[in-house]
Amino acid sequence: MTLFFIVFFTVYTSLNFYVFIRGWQVIEAYPILRTIYVVLFIIIAYGYILAKLLYKFLSPLAYDILLGIGAIWFAFFAYFVLSLLLIDIIRLLNGWFHFLPAIIYNNYDLTKKITAIIVITLVGLIVFLGNLNKRNIQIKTIEINIPKGAGKLDSLNVVMASDIHLSPLDGEKLLTKIVDKVNSCNPDIILLVGDIVDDKAIVLEERGIGESFRRLKSKYGIYSITGNHEYINGVDTCVRFAEKFGIKFLRDSSTMIDGSFYLIGRDDSSELQFTGKQRKSLSDIVKDIQPNYPKILLDHTPFKLEQAEQNGIDIQLSGHTHHGQIFPGNLITKMIYELSWGYKKKGDTHYYVSSGAGTWGPPVRTGSNSEIVNLKIKFIK
Repeated sequence: MTLFFIVFFTVYTSLNFYVFIRGWQVIEAYPILRTIYVVLFIIIAYGYILAKLLYKFLSPLAYDILLGIGAIWFAFFAYFVLSLLLIDIIRLLNGWFHFLPAIIYNNYDLTKKITAIIVITLVGLIVFLGNLNKRNIQIKTIEINIPKGAGKLDSLNVVMASDIHLSPLDGEKLLTKIVDKVNSCNPDIILLVGDIVDDKAIVLEERGIGESFRRLKSKYGIYSITGNHEYINGVDTCVRFAEKFGIKFLRDSSTMIDGSFYLIGRDDSSELQFTGKQRKSLSDIVKDIQPNYPKILLDHTPFKLEQAEQNGIDIQLSGHTHHGQIFPGNLITKMIYELSWGYKKKGDTHYYVSSGAGTWGPPVRTGSNSEIVNLKIKFIK
């Protein structure tokens, strides 16, 4: 994990320097702006990281400002890097083929300023529209038939939400919207598939974030599992934080619901990185449960999908990927995961990987949509 953060910080710093230098070149004719530019760039580019490192020493207001500035910068940063790379590729090709008009080079300082204005405007527009898109939480409905009896049940109305990522950035306002949409589906059971939090429990509690969970309504209750962000922010305190709102956690365990079907929850695969402990294998978790009942598995990170099929799972629900969240991240997650988003069936096992109800880092979605998933399950006896 230490190596990961060293590599991440090195790459992040290098790319930020790439953006910084190009901005520096634009303002080089204005010495008075240089000091201001350096200070602001450092605060903005490292605001998120500084907030996380110094949260014990910052006032809530200072923390929230640094966090917000740093988070939104991630989106600007991504598109500034892409824009600058595109510009440099065009310049390189022009060096070979000389296709750009001479007017661009006749007044190079003016060209740099105009280019900077165009890039900043376009990136700002993309981030703004991505923020609007992020707020539009869709309800995705999936119908699934399971060829197993489920006691007295003929059907089950499941509402699933993953990757809510509660933090001061959106907080209770986001959660209120999610809760209203979940309740509008009249669920029999509510399943939260990891990454409920995106900050430490103490930070969320200080701001009263999470209270809207108390308004969730369902016949069989609310169940959740850990995601990687529960481990990042202290898994035990994050679980206790959520449990006080009536959310029940399944941690490498299973439970029979109404004598009709099994709900199985796995701790996230990141447990080993953060605790040094290996989570239980799926075969160990299910070895003592009755195979003739339907089985729904919650597993935050959708790696090794074949394990669910091999262990007789009827439905696996996952999240984590955000389906890239920010374009072209969705193209990358498609290459990494067998199923980056949506529905898939392998053998007799149904899979759904959600793009998530919330966002990590920047409150922006340009590569996917925010969603809540309504699974209408029929048990064929």
